[in-house]
Amino acid sequence: MNKVRYGIVGVGKQGTFYTKIFTKLKGLVKGAELTAVCDIAEDRRKYAEQNLKGVKVFEDYHEMFKSGLIDAVMIETPHYFHPEIAIEAMRCGLNVLCDKPAGVYTAQVREMNEEAKKHPDLLFGMMFNQRTNPLYIRAKKIIESGELGKLTRIVWIITNWYRPKAYYAQGGWRGTWWGEGGGVLLNQCPHQLDLFTWLAGLPVSVTATTSTVGRAINVENDVTAYCKFENGATGVFITSTHDAPGTNRLEITGEGGKIVIEKGKLTFTKNAELEPVFSEHNTVFMGKPKTKKKTYRGICHYLNIKKYPPQHIGIIKNYTDYLLKKTDKFIAPGEEGIRGLTFSNAIHLAGWTHKEVSIPIDEERYICELEKRKQEEKASSLK
Repeated sequence: MNKVRYGIVGVGKQGTFYTKIFTKLKGLVKGAELTAVCDIAEDRRKYAEQNLKGVKVFEDYHEMFKSGLIDAVMIETPHYFHPEIAIEAMRCGLNVLCDKPAGVYTAQVREMNEEAKKHPDLLFGMMFNQRTNPLYIRAKKIIESGELGKLTRIVWIITNWYRPKAYYAQGGWRGTWWGEGGGVLLNQCPHQLDLFTWLAGLPVSVTATTSTVGRAINVENDVTAYCKFENGATGVFITSTHDAPGTNRLEITGEGGKIVIEKGKLTFTKNAELEPVFSEHNTVFMGKPKTKKKTYRGICHYLNIKKYPPQHIGIIKNYTDYLLKKTDKFIAPGEEGIRGLTFSNAIHLAGWTHKEVSIPIDEERYICELEKRKQEEKASSLK
């Protein structure tokens, strides 16, 4: 294989965004080519026919999968359909790059992951574009190096996903349990939920409040979650789509210091010695460990953008390069999509039941609670 021929399922807002990205890839991603798209909506097919020269347009993704025109599939549909389309693509011998979230609930994503195991010759990836951000990469390196020491706390306030009323008025599936399967946790925050668990690991339990504030929608747009980790560390995850102005601040504390990522900058404040060691031998009243700060700035402050393009282009480049054997490092394996979704499902379940939820979650209970909300939403729409 000397190039990767991509097909996109769904040419709505996100799918169209990717079609435009492909026109920019020539100087950044060699070997990636968009050759086909499909959409059930006639107006989106017409758009594709008029604007995507040389790209075959299909109405049915089954036909596109069997066309022989593509090597890899990008899935850009409403969340519920991600796993079933991915499974069908794999069974047709196609590589899969799925957009976030991996699915709505872990049971369906587990099925997708099991199918992926049956096709070790295919590449299964998730569009976790924030994993290309050098600041999060740097944070992971610091943690894995042992410099931060044992993790004691992780706090992420991510409330700058502001969405006005007009956003939810764009499409009938937005802001609904039937269409999205969730709100801010399923639509905006999969990237942060992925990074939260990528950096700190998966918690063992969660308590949470989930609510809807200031918008005529059914799903949550305001979340505060508290979690515990196996080693005794704790975490807090706060998110919303109605705060203005919002905040995006990640703080990770360990016995060896603290990492803060905010406003395009990572600051690592390193203790001269681990906190428990200092506390044990210190004799000074109100004494504190000595510290040294290191600061890293900018999303691409030390990377060559042609070699390491950021965000979505970075993932497409890495995915393409891995398929073409130009790199042996794969950034976002698809099987890892279940991890952040597990955290998300646990937060939902804790918010719905007003009880602490253990991880792994009771998947049947989750589906039952989700179905309740879908049925209530359906009944309300019929009134």
